[in-house]
Amino acid sequence: MSPHDELLSAAREQTGLDDFGDDSFREGLELLVRDLRDHARLNSTGQRSIPALLVQLLGQRLQIEGWYRRHPEIDDEPVTAPLIGIGLPRTGSTALSFLLAEDPNARSLRRWEANEPCPPPGTVQGEDPRIETGKAQIAEITRLSPRTLSMVPGSPTGPMECLPLLGLSFASHYFQAFAQVPNYSRWLLHDADLSAAYAYERRVLKLLQWRRPAKPWRLKTPSHLLWLDHLDTAFPDARFVWTHRDPAAVIVSVADLCTEVAGRFSDDVDPKAMGALNVEHWSTGMARALAFREKSEARGADRFHDIDFRAMQQDPVAEVRRLYAWLGEPVTEAFADGMAAWWEESAAHRERAGHPEPAAFGIEPDRIAPLFADYTARIPQWTRH
Repeated sequence: MSPHDELLSAAREQTGLDDFGDDSFREGLELLVRDLRDHARLNSTGQRSIPALLVQLLGQRLQIEGWYRRHPEIDDEPVTAPLIGIGLPRTGSTALSFLLAEDPNARSLRRWEANEPCPPPGTVQGEDPRIETGKAQIAEITRLSPRTLSMVPGSPTGPMECLPLLGLSFASHYFQAFAQVPNYSRWLLHDADLSAAYAYERRVLKLLQWRRPAKPWRLKTPSHLLWLDHLDTAFPDARFVWTHRDPAAVIVSVADLCTEVAGRFSDDVDPKAMGALNVEHWSTGMARALAFREKSEARGADRFHDIDFRAMQQDPVAEVRRLYAWLGEPVTEAFADGMAAWWEESAAHRERAGHPEPAAFGIEPDRIAPLFADYTARIPQWTRH
């Protein structure tokens, strides 16, 4: 694994640029690179692809700053009242994001532009060549780990989580999905201040919508649960749709997914370490999210809409209609038809296989329940409709 300064130099050389913007990203980058070298046990695929990913992120950051330098008017773009999906992983939030992406009057973060924000989509004529790159990436995931796409829907033009945008600041769960980076994960959970990372995400969203028709954003990332206070600083008018499911089922599922993904880049992934990591991060994140919601509701703010996983499975279009009634926005016929078509088409690829036993990940279900007791006590009240 190359030292971080070599990655910075490689990005400068590839782009011909040298302004990375503010230096807040450097602490996370240095910690991440050190852990990738000392703890990740990367295989040949990981040794090739992960440094390339880091250089790509740094190169995109250079290009973003270059576009802003040439076109300072980008900063005048409004990002107004985005709808942001939150909730534990494996609660149906990805399926919800695909349904919301069928709304012709809203704007989702698409996979190909999340991975490569530059050049801004509004400056590209015709079909964007990054779509073909996205297709190749999906094909590679299918080749290396066909089970991954059965566990999480994905398409080159479909919606993507905010993780790659936070990755531009090297403060993101994005990286611990690819490799075991224990010191980085510990810093991210306990010491990192993501205020700058969320401010940079807003900066990128402005770039992506520049020279495009104005539409409200539909965003999504379970990891936001851990840093809602920081997110709120960057997006003070954001509204949240929170998907709910039994945490005991969730934790085993997400540990399984993380182990599956990391297995593409290392031949020595410890499932029990993945289990412990996810228990710690998501129980901490839930406690923080409950505290944030409690403060928000104490001020009389109506910023949260709740969807139960089982209700979503039974009638997804009806759940989105309820969500849009809360937003005060219409569900057009084209939107409803698009959702119904996507749900039917995706059913053929939806995960049916089970997961290993919790013990495979060192998870004891009886110990999980108390960690999430405050949350599970609230779910019936929030989803009683």
